[in-house]
Amino acid sequence: MMNNTDDRVVHITADGLRKLQEELDWRENIRRREIAEQIESARKEGDISENAGYDEAKYQAGMNEGRILELKAKIKAAVIIQKSNGPANAVELGRTVTIEDLEFGDEEKYTIVGSAEADPSNGRISNESPMGVALMGKRSGDVVKVKSPSGTLEYKLLSIE
Repeated sequence: MMNNTDDRVVHITADGLRKLQEELDWRENIRRREIAEQIESARKEGDISENAGYDEAKYQAGMNEGRILELKAKIKAAVIIQKSNGPANAVELGRTVTIEDLEFGDEEKYTIVGSAEADPSNGRISNESPMGVALMGKRSGDVVKVKSPSGTLEYKLLSIE
C-alpha cells in the first residue's frame, strides 16, 4: 500500500517550506511553459507517432505534473518545526545532535528534520529514519542502538543544540 502524503503531517522547517513553494512556483509558471513549447515544436515537425522529441516532452510533462501534485500535497500537510530557544534537554525536531560511534570512535553531527527535508549526506536526517527514531527523546549521555543491514550499531549522544 502506498503512503499518501495527504494522510499525514509533513514536519518541515520554515526554510524547507519556502524551498518547496519556490519549486512549485517554478514548475507551474516556468517549467510547464518550457515543456509546452517543446511539445508544440515537436508537433510542428510533422508525424508525432514516431517523434522521439514529442514523446520525451510528453514524458517530461507527466513527470512535472506528478511533482507538482506531490509538492502541493507536502505544502498542504506542512507543519513548521518550532525549535525552542536555548539548550535542549532531549532530542526533538529541529535540533542538532553530535553523536559518537562506539565501535570506531567517530563523531558525527546531524540535524533532525522531517522526511521532506532529509539529506543525510549534508547532515540532515529524518525523524522517521532508523537513526532519527533511535535519537528522538534521548538525552545527552544516552547510548542509542540503531538497527542496520550490517547489524546493530551503538552511538553515544554527546550533545544537543
